[in-house]
Amino acid sequence: MRTAALLLAALGAAPLSAQQPEPPQATYWVYVANESSDLVSRVRFGPDGITEEKTIHVGIMPADLDGAHGLSVAPDGRHWYVSLAHGTPFGRIWKFSTGTDELLDSTTVGLFPASMAVTPDGSTLFVVNFNLHGNPVPSSVSAIFTPAMQELTKIETCVKPHGSALNHAGSSHYSVCVGSEQLVEISTLRLQVTRRLDLTPGREHILSSAPVPTPPGTAVCGPTWVAVSPDDRYLYVPCNRNGEVLEISTETFAVSRRLSTGKGPYNADVSPDGRYLLVTLKGEQAVAVFDLTTGAQDRVPTTQPITHGVVVTPDSRYAFVSNEAIGATRATVDVIDLGARQRIASVEVQHQAGGIDFWRMEPEAHHE
Repeated sequence: MRTAALLLAALGAAPLSAQQPEPPQATYWVYVANESSDLVSRVRFGPDGITEEKTIHVGIMPADLDGAHGLSVAPDGRHWYVSLAHGTPFGRIWKFSTGTDELLDSTTVGLFPASMAVTPDGSTLFVVNFNLHGNPVPSSVSAIFTPAMQELTKIETCVKPHGSALNHAGSSHYSVCVGSEQLVEISTLRLQVTRRLDLTPGREHILSSAPVPTPPGTAVCGPTWVAVSPDDRYLYVPCNRNGEVLEISTETFAVSRRLSTGKGPYNADVSPDGRYLLVTLKGEQAVAVFDLTTGAQDRVPTTQPITHGVVVTPDSRYAFVSNEAIGATRATVDVIDLGARQRIASVEVQHQAGGIDFWRMEPEAHHE
């Protein structure tokens, strides 16, 4: 099966066999951070269509934008977190209750906090400190004890860490290094780096220590995100500058498959049933939908350019996609029917939509 998948990927991956879209039988909610308006949108999609049902203000600086960048909802759905990236001078993480959207607490982290991930028990939030405007020096991942919103430690990782993902067991955290071509694994128990993978195209290998920056002229992956398979066996890393996604075995920490995407793969998510890999294409105003069994791919156009984030619903039926748009044009959130591989709904939100995460669905999905 793996050999067939590799062959399909190499040949351009024939499109998947699509179904006809059917009306939604449940109602779904997501939260979306809008970086250029310091507003978070709560979006509802269901049998009555799609709407931005609420906006929540999250900025505090009167003369500048705080930059609401990353957003994560706790696994139990009771809280959501947003990273305010620009900082005064450091960034902050705000904690809200879901539904009422009441601000509960906040804490200071590092420079330009970006993506976040919450452990399955909800106790620890891992935030990458991207350090966008700083010197190209190693930055860190902040570990935050969420009940008290207290930073436990900063774990030094690499230059410009981005993407923040936890395995479903809650034992390992993964992030990538935009500025130093690495995938970094952190033990959530020991709060320290356990493995590093050099992502330089064609010579990916496990590193014994943090390497020096990539020399000019070297081929680069340009990693931007990490997604984890439901069984925790594989990681998926978009190479933004190399037009592919790397499938990496968590057992061997080696590349097991390469999936060609097109221009600017950025964020990714895997459907809970393990069938689909969704990859946003910032450079093509589209989303690539891969069948992970065969490697077959479909391309779904989005409503606005600079396609950013993606999250799949718990029933593996829909994907919600955030599109930043350009200039004063308002951003959008699109809904893709995964069975049909079609965009079936879209709604305007605020300016420069980025971080997006799923909150809840009604009726709830039940898995046997």
